[in-house]
Amino acid sequence: MQYTALGRSGLKVSRLCLGTMNFGVETEQQEAFRIMDAALDAGINFFDTANVYGRENRGLTEEILGRWFAQGGGRRERTVLATKFHGDMSDAADGPNGSRGLSAYKLKRHLEGSLRRLQTDHIELYQMHHIDRSVSWTELWGAYETAIAQGKVGYAGSSNFAGWDLAVAQGEAKARGFLGLVSEQHKYNLLCRLPELEVLPAAQAHGIGIIPWSPLDGGLLAGNALRGGAGKRSGNMERVEKHRRQLEQFRALSDELGSREDVVALAWLLANPAVTAPIIGVRTMEQFERSLEAVELQLDDTVLARLDEIFPGPGGTAPVAYAW
Repeated sequence: MQYTALGRSGLKVSRLCLGTMNFGVETEQQEAFRIMDAALDAGINFFDTANVYGRENRGLTEEILGRWFAQGGGRRERTVLATKFHGDMSDAADGPNGSRGLSAYKLKRHLEGSLRRLQTDHIELYQMHHIDRSVSWTELWGAYETAIAQGKVGYAGSSNFAGWDLAVAQGEAKARGFLGLVSEQHKYNLLCRLPELEVLPAAQAHGIGIIPWSPLDGGLLAGNALRGGAGKRSGNMERVEKHRRQLEQFRALSDELGSREDVVALAWLLANPAVTAPIIGVRTMEQFERSLEAVELQLDDTVLARLDEIFPGPGGTAPVAYAW
């Protein structure tokens, strides 16, 4: 396994991040335990979750991770743990403060809940799951500084932020003498390249590592998409048909490389210097084991150019991509 720094922090994380959103929903606990053990054995030390994961049983996924940590064997010590807050946890005791969003109150309340479910006393990367522009950075950074001073949080991260949100957040942090964001989770894949306009350049300029979620676009870039598997499972048959020509060309290129589409899609992300680690949201051990191949697959400039032809990006960064 390869490792890199998480943004401008000194924290080293694996080039693949194990996503756990399926745990407790599509993946039973024992299989989830097997996958997490295999991840550590393969050198993956970066695990991502969120307090809302578990669908109607929000918090279930964090509880599964907590039970896995409780087995001991150095599992917690070897894991760089990331979780997120923003969503409604449906806690009646919070009243109007239980709704979606960010605030110092919610950060403290949700952090305490996550620590309890995860059976740990600290979280390496605590991420805002979405932007909340009604809350000031004075309030948010003050709450993060307190949590970090208490030893409950190591670093701050974001998810689904616009490029200008990243810039504002870092400007406010710098004014306080605070490190600010070290990572941004963002939807980014061969079929979703809009972040190249502003999010990726902003992240690189401000020392923020990009952690792509949905690297296979909900399975559309997986090897079974053209056989109906991904489309049928996620209700995306119309999207499969819309992108059929691209997906067929992608399959042909992957065959030439002696690899599979999902592996090539991950390797393409890893070739981007803005990317820290794509999230592999595997459901099975087979999917996990195949994902490991992406770290070893090196795509040369010719292959990258062919992928640009199949899946055109926005044409570069803003404003060059659209201005004279």
